[in-house]
Amino acid sequence: MILDYKDIDDLNRYKIMSGTVVPRPIAWIVTKDEGIVNAAPFSYFIPLSSNPATIIVSIGKKDADTPKDTLANILKNKKATICFANEANLEELKLSSTALAKSESEIEKYSIKVTKILEDFPPMISSSQSALFCTLHSSINLGGDTTPVILEIKKQFIKDECINEKLHVSMKNIGRIGVSFAKMVSI
Repeated sequence: MILDYKDIDDLNRYKIMSGTVVPRPIAWIVTKDEGIVNAAPFSYFIPLSSNPATIIVSIGKKDADTPKDTLANILKNKKATICFANEANLEELKLSSTALAKSESEIEKYSIKVTKILEDFPPMISSSQSALFCTLHSSINLGGDTTPVILEIKKQFIKDECINEKLHVSMKNIGRIGVSFAKMVSI
């Protein structure tokens, strides 16, 4: 079967792409604006380059004219903390995907524990095994309903038991496979 993407609406195109490019890691993006800490999961997330150390995440809109809080906060404040989801925080991750008003914090509403690691970045989700502290590198206007954002990794937290002396990492992240979640265990 050949699918012609010009004949497929946005929702079905998303379903096909997200069901094909698997597994995709979950970026739990924490941002802050005017004292409100926002935490939202994104699965259109991938490493882009190691020099400069960058990742890319595509962020949609709340509606036709309003960017999601995560995108608005990144564009305004130029910082984000990327936390990796695991089985220990899967329920909070699912809850935090619920759309809230910009004045509401998922952290407060769902009692998600956070830890302030670096003073000049948003906090990280406490139960995450690793977090990337990023600054905005650039955003790309593709003319569609999502905005790809390139974030440069400035620092990383990783639990001591998840990295060895040779810098080999072993984590128990979860990722997306279509509409479901899967364990992604590195060895």
